[in-house]
Amino acid sequence: MNHWIMNARMYAVTPQVEATWRVLLGQIMQEAHVSLTYEPYPAPQPLDSLWKRADLGAVFMCGLPIATAMSGVVPIAAPIPRAPWATGQPRYRTDLIVRRDAPYQTLEDTFGGRAAWTVRHSQSGFNAFRHALLPHRSAQRPRLYREMTGDLITARNVLDAVREGRIDVGPLDAYWHMLLAHYAPQLTAGVRVLTSTPATTMPAFVASAAAPADMVRRLREAFTHARRRHWFAPFADQLLIEGFAAVDHDSYDELLQWDREARSAGYELPA
Repeated sequence: MNHWIMNARMYAVTPQVEATWRVLLGQIMQEAHVSLTYEPYPAPQPLDSLWKRADLGAVFMCGLPIATAMSGVVPIAAPIPRAPWATGQPRYRTDLIVRRDAPYQTLEDTFGGRAAWTVRHSQSGFNAFRHALLPHRSAQRPRLYREMTGDLITARNVLDAVREGRIDVGPLDAYWHMLLAHYAPQLTAGVRVLTSTPATTMPAFVASAAAPADMVRRLREAFTHARRRHWFAPFADQLLIEGFAAVDHDSYDELLQWDREARSAGYELPA
């Protein structure tokens, strides 16, 4: 295959942010001396369809499908968020959000209410939320919420559902949340973070397993060396990142462990 694509849909929280990602990826491509074509893939098109393509060159992918080998990909590098909770590593977490005027002070306060998740292959919108709920579940209380809505697909749909009072609590990718709060604060002003989950490895740019090994190597080097380049600082400031770090499949083992723990407890879906 001679045609390879790049895409930053996962963290293209606004058109301005996507444009910044696009230019940064173009710079990475030039540093790596590879040819990639930016292919727009706007919501609500399903990300899993994008991730199953055979022509992935540098495309953002959630960590859970990387861990579960939902499609054959090679992790390249993941961003390091400019946030204290990232501790200078390619880490992120899930913010469990409620309306700013809601009375809840703890996650337990929301039990008996209404909650939601995005898609089953999402770490931030599904697996991390289920992991946070698992210790509170028991044989006597198999369901924590009177209403649990699934398949909201996107983080934006979760945010809107909380803002509009259709659900009481929902999960947001904390880096996505941070970007949106920076570029569209009017959309996040009505919510607050009730609690956050432990941090795990960030979603990464991946390539198809069929991509040439030398192309992947050069892209990985370009991503990880980007922070040393004179042109990188403006992108870092705009995208709220410190740089990129190399990742591999083993980087996502913890996500598999969370999934196994829930399944072994008979907790297939958050409830």
